[in-house]
Amino acid sequence: MTELQALLLGIIQGLTEFLPVSSSGHLEIGHALLGIKDENSLLFVLTVHVATVLSTILVFRKDIALLCKDLFAFQWNDSTEYISKLLFSSIPIVIVGFLFRDKLEALFTGNLFFVGCMLLFTACLLTLTQFVKKSDGKITFGKALLIGVAQTLAVLPGISRSGSTIATGLLLKGKKEDVARFSFLMVLIPILGAAFLDIVTGELNSTKVELLPLLIGFVSAFISGWLACSWMIKIVKRGKLIYFAIYCALIGLIAIFAA
Repeated sequence: MTELQALLLGIIQGLTEFLPVSSSGHLEIGHALLGIKDENSLLFVLTVHVATVLSTILVFRKDIALLCKDLFAFQWNDSTEYISKLLFSSIPIVIVGFLFRDKLEALFTGNLFFVGCMLLFTACLLTLTQFVKKSDGKITFGKALLIGVAQTLAVLPGISRSGSTIATGLLLKGKKEDVARFSFLMVLIPILGAAFLDIVTGELNSTKVELLPLLIGFVSAFISGWLACSWMIKIVKRGKLIYFAIYCALIGLIAIFAA
């Protein structure tokens, strides 16, 4: 992997992790367009994902600090309830990750037709949010679990994680700001968990990526992720997801015809 390829893929990951257009789908398309066929790219993928996690922590640093402060008060309060909902939402993806990890990884083979179809699915899901009336509904444990199921669908390349979780939250009559915040914070658990699992199971032992491309990918993913996360919060508040639906539909059709 060259430095330029690392820069481009880092930007793609950072932007598309938070914008509802599927980071996995765009990375698959990016690999195909850039002609990258690196069987040792796991470390790079892990690196750019960790970078986007850190950008999330930066954007929500005040919220996370308050949650941690209240958590260590060792009392049941709004923060501990919120953290419990985040953990509850991660149950579906943890189960799927443990039971079907190998089968899911087999889907990441540059199959543009499959990616295109999943992007069309994302487009349809985002379009549905246009018909939802403004609501101030609270995210309950039941809704958190359903949003977690939506997050699990996003393990398929082409289905947007942020798009599916935010759309599901809105369809469940959640308040826009609360849904966006919950969607971005809930991703910390599965990404950090997957990173920890890769390390302890020795999955990274066979990967060999030069330090400079890793560093470039990390920095570009962190900066673009920080900008995209901040931008996306404003977009959700304004309810302008239809533009991303149109984008996903166009890219999906291009991917299908290019397959």
